[in-house]
Amino acid sequence: MVFGIRKRIHDHLVERRIRRTRLVTKYGRCNIEFGNVKYGNHFAFLLDFWTTFVEFRWRFVLFFFIASFTLSWFIFGLLWFWIARNNGDLTWQNPSKGHIPCVDNVYNLITAFLFSLETQTSIGYGGRAITPFCSGAVTLIIIQYLIGNIINCFMCGVILAKISIPKKRAKTITFSEMAVICPKKDFLCLMIRVANLRKTLMIGSQIYGKLLRTTIKPDGETIIMDQVNIEFVVDAGKDNLFFVCPLTLYHVIDNTSPFFEMAVDTLHKQEFELVVFLDGTTESTNSACQVRTSFIPQEIMWGYNFLPIISRNKEGKYRVNFSNFSKVVPVATAHCAYCFHNMKGHHLHTIDGIDNGEFEVIDNLEQPNMTKM
Repeated sequence: MVFGIRKRIHDHLVERRIRRTRLVTKYGRCNIEFGNVKYGNHFAFLLDFWTTFVEFRWRFVLFFFIASFTLSWFIFGLLWFWIARNNGDLTWQNPSKGHIPCVDNVYNLITAFLFSLETQTSIGYGGRAITPFCSGAVTLIIIQYLIGNIINCFMCGVILAKISIPKKRAKTITFSEMAVICPKKDFLCLMIRVANLRKTLMIGSQIYGKLLRTTIKPDGETIIMDQVNIEFVVDAGKDNLFFVCPLTLYHVIDNTSPFFEMAVDTLHKQEFELVVFLDGTTESTNSACQVRTSFIPQEIMWGYNFLPIISRNKEGKYRVNFSNFSKVVPVATAHCAYCFHNMKGHHLHTIDGIDNGEFEVIDNLEQPNMTKM
């Protein structure tokens, strides 16, 4: 029991360390911190206030929505109170019987605030109304009407922009939790599965990857987060994908691939992060979006392949079984890329003593000797 508790604590600490060291999370968020930014550069956010507001979290947008209207009502309420005071309309000023107010039934601060609210929201209850005998009041009601419309248009635009933001569409694109390495069409390939959960297509989709690692040059210079291009293809090519059903992405591990020098027993000892990008345009809104995910060495399974998930029913209709989307099966695979390409007879190698005819379905989250994510 004590051993089990220690193991769970160890797994939790490992998981937290992986989250901290991962540049891109599984859901596409970039884990990076900007330090020592000059104070003057912060004004750039104020100049580009539209993007700043759109990128705010919903809680701040709702706060600004409420605060902008309430504050404008209160400020104009003070101005209406000031006009009424200058005209002698207030109760404590004891206006005469024949006195003509600037605004009917505005005789204290509360009624001035209510008139400001009714004016800006066009409620028009009829109890309070402006009279044509004060030029300052006529000017103020025009100014408040214009400013109120500006606030309405701006806040409605921000809310609509946040609702239709492309990254929300990206949440309906999902990648497999794990990547696998196995033979495919006489090549040793690293494979990742991706699916579009909506029936609407992603037009002009492109897939590519970046391998992030720390590199030490021959002159001793250390490059942190060195980026290496990783080419991915599908059976029909790499550009303009027909993304109507789940696709399997292939990266051929040849002598130009950074995975060529890795092996089954050294893969999980490496320190790198494979970031995969999918760019495309949504068919329904015609807006471009990018989907990102990442894989660390502990999330790459050597000697496994994905289970098939596409079939046809009796009526001839295609069916996608998402219960097998991230499940894998062991396959005969060479224990290193060099063996696969250069050593005769080693391009097929059984993993964990499992024969070709005795495959067993294994969930990718239960891969032995692998940290759970």
